[in-house]
Amino acid sequence: MSDMKTTENDGDVIGFLNCVENKRRAEDARLVMEIMERLSGLPPRMWGDSIIGFGSYRYKRKDGSAHSFMLTGLSPRKAALTIYIMPGFSAYGDLLAQLGPHRHSSSCLYITRLDKVNIDILEDLIRRSLDEMRQRYPDAQG
Repeated sequence: MSDMKTTENDGDVIGFLNCVENKRRAEDARLVMEIMERLSGLPPRMWGDSIIGFGSYRYKRKDGSAHSFMLTGLSPRKAALTIYIMPGFSAYGDLLAQLGPHRHSSSCLYITRLDKVNIDILEDLIRRSLDEMRQRYPDAQG
């Protein structure tokens, strides 16, 4: 079984956020963290050394190895606040169209300025993605 680099650990979430150089990015991360905690009903946990995640689910890779990953999460990166929407974005075009300035890849949403996006739409996107992950993985923790 291949090892995952990004795993849940006992790292200090608040200590991590306090070390983020870009203070606006750190404040944006705190706000999104509070939203995710409220919507998931779970406490924030460190995943690797730079991701704050909520809950977990088990899955198998194509090579047959089993792994755990977070249901949702965030990371205050230098270029943008990264928000992990694990089901991807194919079902969320309606929300993305209303969100405001952002970019995205397969399961990462990149927001440079949280004050430029519609927070209600972001909350709905996170809520819907959590619901979808819980449906896909009924044994998910959280």
